[in-house]
Amino acid sequence: MLYNYCIENLLGIKDIILLNVKNFNQTKIIEFKMKQRIHTCPVCKAETSKVHDYRIQDVKDIPILGTHTILKIHKRRHVCKSCGKRFFESIPFLPKYQRTTNRLWMYVLKELDSTASMKSIGKRVNISGVSVARIIDNVKYDISSLPEILSIDEFKGNAGKKFQCILTNPMKRQVLDILPERNLESLSAYFSHFDNRRDVKYVVMDMSSLFRSMAKICFPKAKIVADKYHVYRQVQWAFEAVRKEVQKEFAKDRRQYFKRSRTLLLKAPEKLDDYELEQLSHMLSLSKPLAQGYYLLHEFRRFIKAKSRAEAKKRLGDWYMHVGVTRLERFHKCVDTFSQWQDEILNAFDSGLTNGFTEGCNNKIKVLKRNAYGMRDFERFRKRILHVMNKNS
Repeated sequence: MLYNYCIENLLGIKDIILLNVKNFNQTKIIEFKMKQRIHTCPVCKAETSKVHDYRIQDVKDIPILGTHTILKIHKRRHVCKSCGKRFFESIPFLPKYQRTTNRLWMYVLKELDSTASMKSIGKRVNISGVSVARIIDNVKYDISSLPEILSIDEFKGNAGKKFQCILTNPMKRQVLDILPERNLESLSAYFSHFDNRRDVKYVVMDMSSLFRSMAKICFPKAKIVADKYHVYRQVQWAFEAVRKEVQKEFAKDRRQYFKRSRTLLLKAPEKLDDYELEQLSHMLSLSKPLAQGYYLLHEFRRFIKAKSRAEAKKRLGDWYMHVGVTRLERFHKCVDTFSQWQDEILNAFDSGLTNGFTEGCNNKIKVLKRNAYGMRDFERFRKRILHVMNKNS
């Protein structure tokens, strides 16, 4: 009795009668039968405990001590005394018509919390990658309503279409859904199904005119917030373009020096030591356009750090004037873009909202996609992303 009790605790299965345990090719084979119980006939509902015969079924289970596990179950086939119907006994941990236990399914779902490929997970638990895919296919992820704060971004998924969209709730750090494409028609059709669209107060996005047009159509009462990082990136790109143009005028050695020292130009001045400041001063003295671009870049950093909308609006206006006295075409293009997006940019200082969480999710999706060597089935890709991202929800 003590031996049986220990085996039951080790396996986590109650009411078993152990028959044999064998090890074969790194696989543990546990042979047992269930304790006999009274069963109800599926036809006439009469109770019976009469056994007609036994059938042996091999069932895959969760690994034990790092080795694959196969349960060799001696299943009873009962016969009804009233109507003569023959039927198999019910086993609590084994779903009908399955050759894997339900707890193996739960174990696989837990493993799918990671960004590991389905094939590698299947290899660890002794099932195929296709079987792992079928498990995630049976999980449903639906969204019934939209949050007050909605974040939207695109990522390169190559699942059906080249780009997919991700929707998140940045306040609850939750991924809401993954959409198969990013065109205006499909996005508008998707959001039209939600009854609480007018309850959305903020829509956070990068500086995408497509997303802005969609937000104005689908969320007429919401404020559109342009992510600060994407705003700053426009200026950083402008400065990098100026640096590259300046470098072309230099000899090879100096050009390579400027290329290697680009991080020195991008680093915040207050974080530079004396030696780095000396190097920086020398670099800026060699080119007036570079010095002007450097000043505009770090002056824009002051704007990004503004504490209120009023302060941000004043600093942005000052920055426009500083750009106006230069002949740096790249920065003038930034001014044109920011003028068209000014309300959305300033809304970020009112709300304090960013797309940081969404960008972090995009980074994790890249890891997931790389580990799987890409995923062509969009619906499976969508479920896998939602499962990984919302594992703690």
